Amino acid sequence: MGARIIETSPAPLKTVDVDGVTVDIIENALKNARVEMDAVLFRTAMSPGIREQGDCFPMIANREGKMVVGQFGSFIGPFLSVYDADIEEGDIILTNDPYLCNAAVSHLPDWLVLVPVFKDGRHIAWSAMFGHMSDNGGMVPGSIPIEATNIFQEGIRIPPTKLYRKGVLQEDILELILHNVRTPQWNRFDLNALVAACKTASRRCIELAERFGDDVLGTTMDVMLQRNHDAMQHIIENFIPEEPREFEDYLCDDGMGMGPYRIRCRMWREGSKAIFDFDGTDPQAQSSVNFFLNEDMFKMFFGSFTINVVDPQIVFNDGFYDLVDVRIPEGTLLKPKFPAALSGRTHALGRLFDLLGALLGMGAPEQMLNAAGFSDSPHLFYSGYDSKGEWFQLFQIGFGGIPGRPVGDGPDGHSLWPGFTNVPNEFIESYFPLRIERYATIPDSGGAGLHRGGNGLNVAYRFLADGDIAIHDDRWLTYPWGVLGGETGMRSTKRLVRADGSEEWLPSKVENVKVREGDVLHFNTWGGGGWGDPFQRDPDLVRQDVNRRLVTREGAKRYGVVIADDGSVDAAATDTLRQELRASRGEIALFNRGGSIEELKSRCEAETHLKPPVAPSFRKGAA
Repeated sequence: MGARIIETSPAPLKTVDVDGVTVDIIENALKNARVEMDAVLFRTAMSPGIREQGDCFPMIANREGKMVVGQFGSFIGPFLSVYDADIEEGDIILTNDPYLCNAAVSHLPDWLVLVPVFKDGRHIAWSAMFGHMSDNGGMVPGSIPIEATNIFQEGIRIPPTKLYRKGVLQEDILELILHNVRTPQWNRFDLNALVAACKTASRRCIELAERFGDDVLGTTMDVMLQRNHDAMQHIIENFIPEEPREFEDYLCDDGMGMGPYRIRCRMWREGSKAIFDFDGTDPQAQSSVNFFLNEDMFKMFFGSFTINVVDPQIVFNDGFYDLVDVRIPEGTLLKPKFPAALSGRTHALGRLFDLLGALLGMGAPEQMLNAAGFSDSPHLFYSGYDSKGEWFQLFQIGFGGIPGRPVGDGPDGHSLWPGFTNVPNEFIESYFPLRIERYATIPDSGGAGLHRGGNGLNVAYRFLADGDIAIHDDRWLTYPWGVLGGETGMRSTKRLVRADGSEEWLPSKVENVKVREGDVLHFNTWGGGGWGDPFQRDPDLVRQDVNRRLVTREGAKRYGVVIADDGSVDAAATDTLRQELRASRGEIALFNRGGSIEELKSRCEAETHLKPPVAPSFRKGAA
């Protein structure tokens, strides 16, 4: 079983000698082509999630499907291993179903386009991209239903399908798909943009092959993969210990009143191979917070995280996968059984980066360990009919605080994904019936530390039309943890102030909330955890943070710093306060979680205005 590539040219690619200059030229040309894919997409897509926010992931791969350049590798190989059909020149394949493509994508709103690149009848490469569609049908606008208990409730499932067959668009298939979504015009434009971006990369690969030769292009791709392999082997041998390390973190709840859910991982090294074992992770949830994690996808997370910490100049690709062994027990939160719901997988996906940061940094915390704060990717949905009677549907990704790090403070209000950007407020106000009355960082929301955690964001949305909203977020019960004496970041909150002055504290995962014209939603995201002893932070840096309204005067005391009435540092009072705080805090722990799960639950309602979740109940067997 597996894909069969039909080539009309029988000559196989050969490995040839390629000089270093040629390798560098081709490498940079492929990197430029990957950037050009984004440029084409952003100029031709229609939905704000893709056009303005950049919720898309391009790649160029060699003929075996290994990503050579890109942002979110790993998905072509898993797809090819289960796609049991012929692939010919001119074919363009579309799919979105995680269960039918070996989790090449992990929830239905991500539509994946794959284009085999042929030159003179010979298959030389792949281009691929997936983008998050604003709607995929299903039981709620935006197609991420919190209360879904199976994937059939989450929208249209597209099996691996030839959208183009030998260069000809299969219009009946496309119309059938678009008939099942709420935003057919946006989806049509976005899908065309994905195809155009992939075809652009295909042309660039063909141009390189015409200039240098098929064999030189193929060999250079292999060289790029080997470079990454060699770099990762060095990193693994020097930073991954033979003695196992273990860490666990938690999803706060599942949106149905149960939680938290544990994700546990053990990491160790055997020779040159890094091993990650997720035994001890909780069973799959009954709601949509499951994350169908393909093992190669986690390898990509590990490689991307590690390379960016150790040497960001290395071109990240899939060349190192044989150096990593990932073990995920079936039937758990990270490998649920069909037909488990998957749409809300963002929470577990984001939490894996916090977990990776902890595991990789434990052995050399002063150099490697960052606090928590990648944590999640908050979503807001707002839909209804405007004053003209026309349907509107907003999907927006929010940003939180990035954790404090060995190299410095965490950025304030920044995306989990480095390629994501904020949708301009002016754009949202022009296209949707709402007004953004406040968009600002929340002072003191970042954890105090030698290096401060990034602040979360307060975005105040005033709704100008009746409609429905849905919210997807986490880190409302558990804290983004601090490390090496750093304090926790602030938890997320969602507060709805009605036009009549009454207010409601909303859960972090909620849907079908009716809003009326004049209601205001205060959408507060979590802050990043602090890194290192806050009493060692330069008092003048604290003073600057106060002047920049990133820290309040009262908040400065978390660093043991006293700010005088004239805005200067009161040196004498600061020395006294720091001595008192050091004497009273006790021993510094490596991780500061803000309390055990039991303690957090006992304080939950008083601190969050929400009742604590109850312990999850798990079904046996398939969902």
